[in-house]
Amino acid sequence: MSGYAAEPALLDALSDAYVVLLSSSSAQLGATGNAMGAYHLKSEQAVQASGLAWTILRPCSFQSNVLRWRDQFHAGVVVRAPFSDTPTALIDPADIAEVAATALTQPGHAGQTYRLSGPEALIPPEQVARLAAALNRPLTLEPIPDDEARKQLPPEYAEATFDIFRDHPELESELQPTVEQLLGRSPGHLEDWLIRHRDEL
Repeated sequence: MSGYAAEPALLDALSDAYVVLLSSSSAQLGATGNAMGAYHLKSEQAVQASGLAWTILRPCSFQSNVLRWRDQFHAGVVVRAPFSDTPTALIDPADIAEVAATALTQPGHAGQTYRLSGPEALIPPEQVARLAAALNRPLTLEPIPDDEARKQLPPEYAEATFDIFRDHPELESELQPTVEQLLGRSPGHLEDWLIRHRDEL
């Protein structure tokens, strides 16, 4: 995974290894000064400069991110979230893992950077509606205004987050054909993830 302090030493310690790096769809913004994109891009550059064979994965946000609302929906029926009008093509982490395994075990993926997404782009109210259906209980999304959301985010990442979700929403919303091309099947829907992880909700 990108962004870890031990990364350079780990790469230096490897020999004759194949590296699959879990990066992010925001990595390309690192070159423009986006703080979140920058740490992903720095990791990508370290892997590319390591002399090892590599594949880089740039997924959209994970379907498992709905767990960040768990305290809220355990406490009541209202879920508050920022960027409520920005769609996100949430991807099942299991699909990312299967793509990584494919890159590690099958030829033809060295030197490739893959954008990954789920099968549909959902705005947060739609995500909450899917969650409510999985829980078989009412839930409502209450948008967090941008000015309030900006104050809630860590200062060093507030501008970076707004840069992604307000100025470059396509990085999170554009559907990618990569999972189907590499795995021969469509990526999993949010409903599928929710059913499999019902006990964690």
